[in-house]
Amino acid sequence: MVKFSKELEAQLIPEWKEAFVNYWQLKKQVKKIKLARKPKPPQQVANNINTSSEFGFSIFDPIRSYFSSARSSSSSTTAEIIKVRRKMMAGSDHEVYQTDLVHLFSEEDEVKAFFEKLDGELNKVNQFYMAKEKEFMQRGDILNKQLDILMDLKRILSENRRRVKSSSNNSSVSGGVFSRSWSSSPRSSDFSESELAGGETPKSEQSETEEVIAALEKNGVSFVNSNTRTKMNNNKPKMALRVDIPATTPTRTITAVTSMLWEDLINNPKKGESGGGGGDHINRKKIQCAEKMIRSAFVELYRGLGLLKTYSSLNMVAFTKILKKFDKVANQQASPSYLREVKKSHFISSDKAVRLMDEVECIFTKHFANNDRKKTMKFLRPQQQKESHMVTFFVGLFTGCFVSLFSVYAILAHLSGIFSPTTGRSYVETVYPVFSVFALLSLHLFMYGCNLFMWKATRINHNFIFEFQPSNSLKYRDSFLICTTFMTSVVGAMVIHLLLRAAGFSPSQVDAIPGVLILIFIALLICPFDILYRPTRYYFLRIMRNIACSPLYKVLLVDIFMADQLTSQIPLLRHMESTTCYFIAGTFKTHRYETCNSGKLYRDLVYLISFLPYYWRAMQCLRRYIEESDVNQLANMGKYVSAMVAAGARLTYAKKENHLWFAIVLVTSAFATIYQLYWDFVKDWGLLNPKSKNKWLRDDLILKNKSIYYMSIGLNVVLRVAWVETVMGFRFRMVESRMLDFFLASLEVIRRGHWNFYRLENEHVSNVGKCKAVKPVTVPFRDADSD
Repeated sequence: MVKFSKELEAQLIPEWKEAFVNYWQLKKQVKKIKLARKPKPPQQVANNINTSSEFGFSIFDPIRSYFSSARSSSSSTTAEIIKVRRKMMAGSDHEVYQTDLVHLFSEEDEVKAFFEKLDGELNKVNQFYMAKEKEFMQRGDILNKQLDILMDLKRILSENRRRVKSSSNNSSVSGGVFSRSWSSSPRSSDFSESELAGGETPKSEQSETEEVIAALEKNGVSFVNSNTRTKMNNNKPKMALRVDIPATTPTRTITAVTSMLWEDLINNPKKGESGGGGGDHINRKKIQCAEKMIRSAFVELYRGLGLLKTYSSLNMVAFTKILKKFDKVANQQASPSYLREVKKSHFISSDKAVRLMDEVECIFTKHFANNDRKKTMKFLRPQQQKESHMVTFFVGLFTGCFVSLFSVYAILAHLSGIFSPTTGRSYVETVYPVFSVFALLSLHLFMYGCNLFMWKATRINHNFIFEFQPSNSLKYRDSFLICTTFMTSVVGAMVIHLLLRAAGFSPSQVDAIPGVLILIFIALLICPFDILYRPTRYYFLRIMRNIACSPLYKVLLVDIFMADQLTSQIPLLRHMESTTCYFIAGTFKTHRYETCNSGKLYRDLVYLISFLPYYWRAMQCLRRYIEESDVNQLANMGKYVSAMVAAGARLTYAKKENHLWFAIVLVTSAFATIYQLYWDFVKDWGLLNPKSKNKWLRDDLILKNKSIYYMSIGLNVVLRVAWVETVMGFRFRMVESRMLDFFLASLEVIRRGHWNFYRLENEHVSNVGKCKAVKPVTVPFRDADSD
């Protein structure tokens, strides 16, 4: 049977952990009471017996003892031994609980300390629940108003389209004019109701339109009669309403920027004359974007209410369990009296959250699911993916196959002498880059699987941090399965390649095997069928698209995380360059290896590929600085610019080995490394805090063993300075040089996997400190005067 403390640890909401009942501390208080109730020493018991036996025994003693024990037991069950009082907190309107001891305890100090701690926990839970309930109720009211505005706008647009169809005179209709700004949101649009209606409104439809205006006014939409802001149309004021559509795509970003420039250059001088701005029209697509935002906000609200419900039930069970422990240790019946007050407290008696959940279900079913409740539950309560033992079985199977095939490959490579100085150049130039790509990618997948395993073991909510869907996100077993399948296929292809070479097949045919393998994996990556983790594959492709188009796409944490991974895979990208050149130029047929290496374009592309990951990351920082006005983002961008300079200096030094470039490499690389180490430890990991209660770490640590953090700091420093090997001037033959490069690239991938855990741990600790378990959502409609 699992202890309740373990069950509570497994089920509590990680971001709200500090707000839960501190069950473990209460258990310590109960243990103190138990220790205080130790039986008296035998000598003291004998003295008590002797003193009582001085007056002799009586035949009625057993009867007296029976009735006295019965009387004491009946009095203990009927009389209350504690009294729980409510009183108002000083300087606040919140109620707090305070327990007084009615019955005298032999361990009065320990019992009093226990109930003081219990009262504190009850007050903490109650106040946290009320604060979160108030927050969700306010969010629900805002979303209801947003939904009403959306329905009214859809109604206006439908009337507009119907009027266009019925009128043969109007060849075109504008659904309202927008004027955008880049002030407080990436993209925002102001429009007036009369413009939505398409200009002049017929008299027969004025009454209906006025009803819509009245409905919008009730939802917080203001009407401005000032001549400097709006114009009158048929004695009817224009409506100042702003629609915030985040610039999450390149089209919206470019449109928002051009609109901002247009407004600055042309519209600003005319702002005093008219309130409308130039721009494009509100159309069905914009309304659909607003509808999607409101739908996502309702889903997040429902999720938050579900977490609040779980919070209430778990805390109630915790109070029940700890009071039962107290009754057992103290041999008293205090739990009924206290639990009565707990059940009357706000976090148990309030049903606002449950009623709001029912309301959200009804609203979602009606407006977003076409009255299909099953579809509603698919959005609001997505089913968790069940873990299959078959995945574990195949992980073990493919691991065994990989080890066996790799052993066969090592034996065949030794017998055929492909790594010898005389015959090894051909193999290293043709096959090595392709298989190195797969090997580094598999190693990264393995490290990501280790990250997933550790995040799960330490209760770090990576799905919430990355905004993954729990129903289709990768588990650590899935990551290991993809990794082992990948490497088994690759090593199998390497063995087949060696066997065909040994059998005397044409080199041009045999060396095409790596290219075929690449095509197979690309086909699997873009396969449209719902097999082989399609949601994960397509999500990965979307993230790569967002990174490649930086800074046009909105930057999310998962985009930042993936771009950081790419900065550690520059050797992989350079191998991909050589592999592409190898197959496109037809070198695998002619075996003229200098075709790629001697080309000027190829040599120049080395710089571009080495800079690209750092450039993408720098553009992400720039985008976040524009949106958030956070100077730290500019400092972070400087880190990646320094890394680009250092990478360029090392590439140039490899071609021009002289003292000048050696000094430049030392200065730029040392500066970039110190910059990166500072950012790793202080910003990304949140460590090296001299005022922390944990010396030179941070106050909140997930891992209990502090020495692990100190060792991780040292390991990260050592792996960060691996670039020193490139300037040491060691001379190796072709095969040994390529093997050393692969080894250093593997160390960088391992360092990145090691970095990933502490980066997400710091993000999780930040969320816990803010009690952030629900994503903040932006709403599309707001008053234009709110700026």
